[in-house]
Amino acid sequence: MLNSKSIGYKITQARKRLNLSQADIAQQIAISSQAVGKWERGESLPDITTLNRLAEILGVDLNYFSDSFPSLNTETNPDQVLENTVNKAPATSIIKKQTWNMSQGNWVDADFSGLMNLQEKFSHSNMKSCKFIGSDLSDLQLKGNNIESCDFTNSNINDSQIESSNLNDNNFRNCSFQASNFTKNNMGNCDFTQADFTEAEFKLLNFSKNELSQATWNRTTFSGVHLDELKFTGKLEDCIFENCAFYRVTFQNTILINTFFKNNKNLKRIQFVDCQADRMTYEFLKIGKANLTGISIIPD
Repeated sequence: MLNSKSIGYKITQARKRLNLSQADIAQQIAISSQAVGKWERGESLPDITTLNRLAEILGVDLNYFSDSFPSLNTETNPDQVLENTVNKAPATSIIKKQTWNMSQGNWVDADFSGLMNLQEKFSHSNMKSCKFIGSDLSDLQLKGNNIESCDFTNSNINDSQIESSNLNDNNFRNCSFQASNFTKNNMGNCDFTQADFTEAEFKLLNFSKNELSQATWNRTTFSGVHLDELKFTGKLEDCIFENCAFYRVTFQNTILINTFFKNNKNLKRIQFVDCQADRMTYEFLKIGKANLTGISIIPD
């Protein structure tokens, strides 16, 4: 499993192979040599931007720092790397961008905040207690992932495809999931406060015990979803709930506009508290034998 000790050891080995001192590394990254020493002792981890810069200086790709998949670099030429790093200032160095792939890896306590263009590069990975704060993760493609206790606050996850993954105990506060597709996932105990699910689709998954305060639901589709211990608030407009199962679900202070309920299970178990609905939505709920106590019809 990837951890700070493993990364520290690999930094040390690559540095010594090039006859570089900790001070040489520190100068190229504009940090203190003490910080490099902490990395090498496994006392702290560089963030993803710094790790990428380290890979360039050491003449390796990012896969080199993982125990789970091979590096694309098989040989490192010390003279060439020294020419590209020590003798050139970082601002003017011309260094070939490394190709990296973090799929099928194990990542714990890593800080990837500010990451961009992730797409499929973390597919089939295990991630625990990692940070992706303020990251542009649009067009993210995940399949077969286990993502637990990670922080994605303020991230862009629009137009993404997330399938057959476990997404539990994560922080998605103020994230945007516009036009994203979630299929066959387990999504529980997550914080989706102020998340934007405009045109998002949820299919054949478990969606339970999530915090949904001030989330945006516009043209959102739930199909074959198990919904449990949830509270919807705010406005739902042009949304669809079809072939879903409801358990301990509450709509509170919610405005339901043109929202479609069809062939759902346990619709009568939904609790509506101080809600309003247009005539069409009200009739869908009535046909589904929902308990309409707590819903008033919006005047035409």
